[in-house]
Amino acid sequence: MFRLLFTITLVLGLASAATAQEADAPDTAESAPRAQTGGATTLEDILARQRGETVDNSYRSSNTGAGNVEALIGQLRSQGTASNSDIYRSLRFGSADVNVSSRGPADGVLIQDDGMWWLQFRTGPLRDYGTYALAGMLFILALFYVIRGRIRIDGERTGRTVTRFRGFERFGHWLFGVSFLVLGATGLISLYGRDFLIPLVGKNTFATLALASKWLHNNLAWAFMLGLVIIIVNWVAHNIPNRHDLVWLAKAGGLFSKHSHPPARKFNAGQKIIFWACVLLGISISLSGLSLLFPFELPMFAKTFALANETGLPQAMGLNLPEEMSPHQEMQYAQMWHVIVAYAFLAIILAHIYLGSLGMEGAFDAMGSGEVEEQWAREHHSLWLDEVKQAEAAQEGDKSPSPAE
Repeated sequence: MFRLLFTITLVLGLASAATAQEADAPDTAESAPRAQTGGATTLEDILARQRGETVDNSYRSSNTGAGNVEALIGQLRSQGTASNSDIYRSLRFGSADVNVSSRGPADGVLIQDDGMWWLQFRTGPLRDYGTYALAGMLFILALFYVIRGRIRIDGERTGRTVTRFRGFERFGHWLFGVSFLVLGATGLISLYGRDFLIPLVGKNTFATLALASKWLHNNLAWAFMLGLVIIIVNWVAHNIPNRHDLVWLAKAGGLFSKHSHPPARKFNAGQKIIFWACVLLGISISLSGLSLLFPFELPMFAKTFALANETGLPQAMGLNLPEEMSPHQEMQYAQMWHVIVAYAFLAIILAHIYLGSLGMEGAFDAMGSGEVEEQWAREHHSLWLDEVKQAEAAQEGDKSPSPAE
């Protein structure tokens, strides 16, 4: 009897407090629609979501049964009496009191709210615009080849060669380049395979291909990062911009006109742009790749977004970067950024491969044998060739016998 009286008193007290709070609350434009629907979703909320607008979910995230008598009795326990809607909202917005047997960073997240948005973006705009970027680069290179043709050696060949890159330099280049191409191919299989390869080869064959691609992608990532370190150590000193780069850029490197070869050192301005793009994109894609290799262990986007918001630049661009993320959201942003950088990287490397092989006569020898035709070096890297000749002359002078001898 005493327990029944206590329960009735508690219910009446909570009801009186809620009535008083509603009476004191200002009747704003935001709260009025909620009052008409009893705190439920309004038609305007539904229409706003359909238009792709951001809807304030605070009226739902805070309405998870925490203020109800049922919640006080036991919201999620076997004898709990909270409604299914309350339980779902508490799970969705992360306020539920749940216990899980494992203790991983994301194990307590039972409902991940942004999963469908990530999937739709990944297989929709992200893949579509990435495809346009790669197809556009291939079209530009094909058009350039039709208009300009292959860039030939203009002068008469000398029959003498100059050492362009030594063995360790070529090793770092090929380790970095080949591993990236395999990573790119296996990544594209993961991104396009379910929609485009399954209809061609069937589910069983694709399952084997996808499993092999995943293994290669995860393990060759280490070779890629090692190659990145090697090319940075080998060439960073040669890729510092100088005044000759301005002349090279002003003449577009002579790529669009014959018999035009602006002076350049070991790397011209175009090669320096590709080098720094590879370094910056390589570091970025490695960081996001490490986050994917070690799920939920290396979150980085919430902190990065917080630093970016402090500058005010995202707000000026109309962006609202989230500073609080669930572990799953961190992984989704890491995966999206990984793919975006990969598309940009692939487009740049396609141009590099073209100019280093089909697009320019004699260019492949630099990374093939390491030896280039002296006339090629004079036309494309004249300042570097002068440095090589001066170093050879000084070395020969040191070896020549003195007059006393």
